[in-house]
Amino acid sequence: MNKDQIEGKLKNIGGKIQEEVGDLIDSPEQEAKGFQKQAEGKLQEKVGDLKEAARVATK
Repeated sequence: MNKDQIEGKLKNIGGKIQEEVGDLIDSPEQEAKGFQKQAEGKLQEKVGDLKEAARVATK
């Protein structure tokens, strides 16, 4: 695992928590921010996956 994969997973988890809290307190704004953070996390995780694949391929 590399830095991008780990940070991406953490952003995704944080976004899920934020989305759920927004749902609990009936805040569409917080839900949207959580959903956006999840998307950022998933993208960063995919970038990390590509970097990892490139690293393995060049060995």
